[in-house]
Amino acid sequence: MTSTVKTNELSQILAPIALDFKALDGVIRVRLASKVALIDQISGYIIQAGGKRVRPALLLLVAKALANGKETAHTLEMAAVVEFIHTATLLHDDVVDESTLRRGRETANAAFGNAASVLVGDFLYSRAFQMMVAPNDLRVMQILSDATNTIAEGEVLQLLNMHDPEVNEESYLQVIRYKTAKLFEASSELGAILAKASDAQREQAAAFGRHIGTAFQLMDDLLDYTASAAQMGKNAGDDLREGKPTLPLIYLLENGSEKERLLVRAAIEQSQDLPEDIFEQILLAVQSSGALDYTQAAAQREAKLALDCIAAFPKNEATDALFALCEYSITRQT
Repeated sequence: MTSTVKTNELSQILAPIALDFKALDGVIRVRLASKVALIDQISGYIIQAGGKRVRPALLLLVAKALANGKETAHTLEMAAVVEFIHTATLLHDDVVDESTLRRGRETANAAFGNAASVLVGDFLYSRAFQMMVAPNDLRVMQILSDATNTIAEGEVLQLLNMHDPEVNEESYLQVIRYKTAKLFEASSELGAILAKASDAQREQAAAFGRHIGTAFQLMDDLLDYTASAAQMGKNAGDDLREGKPTLPLIYLLENGSEKERLLVRAAIEQSQDLPEDIFEQILLAVQSSGALDYTQAAAQREAKLALDCIAAFPKNEATDALFALCEYSITRQT
């Protein structure tokens, strides 16, 4: 099966759930409301920043695809839960990474301070756990609680990998699967559960989310070396400046010249003191070494595995959108 949606515009791909997305915005606003003014202020700031909302989109699309036209209960609430968990991780990430720019504007920690960002992240986590009991299904609670715990493990693994030029591809991929792909996997699996799909379909939906989530992160790592700040909504080269050994750098460490390897090792170990001219040298080396092609090929393999997982899904516009998302995951520029 191939997608009939031939576009790289995410809004067109997500057309089958456009009305759901509008309703989701309402759920998010209501559920974020708090009597504490600072929580309302920071929550509003986060909402206005936008974002692709790919994770809740996966939940909604998988539920719609597997229900094949039937109504599914609790999908909007659980989509909001997924978005809250994701947003909480971003708030905490930006504090840990000392980031100042996300989605083209100041990060919450830059605008409101680290303490407020961490505490509002905690509020989002706890609000998510308040909401996840709504379906009265232990599987839902188990998937979301396991995902939250795994993401935390991934954050710690990434912290251990920071400034470590010995990190190999296997260790790097483990961080991706824990920190990023796990919530994609949980979102897709929840969509299948809410659609009352079979166990086989649920397992395929989970695997689909895991693979497409990995593809998205691999492309993020590639775009960190190719996209402008205006495109990505963050500073180009942030990963290197934070001392993160992502796949393009790991490839260069293993396949570059001796001079390039020494340069990258020093940059990863001492990223905070990285002069701009050194970054430019590494950028040119990454672009000329085949590292970006290697990373792109890895993302394409994951997207192909994701496609295979949903090959037997019912044929409808939601399934078609899932196929289009696989293509989008490896062709996007933002």
